[in-house]
Amino acid sequence: MQLFQSKFNKGSVWLVGAGPGDPGLLTLLAFESIKKADVIFYDALLNDHILSVAKPSAELIFVGKRGNKKSINQLEINKLLINEAKKNKRVLRLKGGDPFIFGRGGEEALSLKLNKIPYKIVPGATAGIAGLAYAGIPATHRDFNTSITFISAYGAGGEKPETIDWASFSKTSQLIVIYMGLERMKWVCNELIKRGRDKNENIAIISNATNKNQKILIGNLENFSKDFDQSTIDSPALLVIGKNV
Repeated sequence: MQLFQSKFNKGSVWLVGAGPGDPGLLTLLAFESIKKADVIFYDALLNDHILSVAKPSAELIFVGKRGNKKSINQLEINKLLINEAKKNKRVLRLKGGDPFIFGRGGEEALSLKLNKIPYKIVPGATAGIAGLAYAGIPATHRDFNTSITFISAYGAGGEKPETIDWASFSKTSQLIVIYMGLERMKWVCNELIKRGRDKNENIAIISNATNKNQKILIGNLENFSKDFDQSTIDSPALLVIGKNV
């Protein structure tokens, strides 16, 4: 039986999701691509065990990509991927979570497409699903929700996104999962309450999702909008709002 349909060819770039933390959540395809890559551009937050899978001759290049930390500009990352592929290397862009869920994989894929570089997307477990599971919170429960809303608390330039329709989400989103929301916790809670969400609704904070140091705090929108002490929990963290909590 042929297990893999795709071959990692020289001169191509694979955009691979490594999952949110636990190395056991790597897909078989991600695992194989790490083993075969000639050069790996990797983000912060990746578990060291994942990188240990790379072959000894592989070049490992850290490109940052963590909130409030210095990192390589996205346009520069795009150029590096293109340049290394043109050297006839197997180029791996290794990302936490899933490349296409708040991972800027779309920007990198478009750049590769425009420069006629062959590429493949390898999905990964996103924190907004896997992190909830590890915290014991069902992403869907037939008694509570038939939909999930994913929101990023940061815009492309790090600003508060102006495109979030809080009024609509407050009324129609049964379960809300907010990525990168820890530092904007009070803003998120206040916006939801102001737009009509029940101030007593449960909210969970999941820090370091799926890792050994995962931590979970549970409260309600009103309490976390006023009294939350950010120093009690580490970033990265997800916010989860809804009856499922």
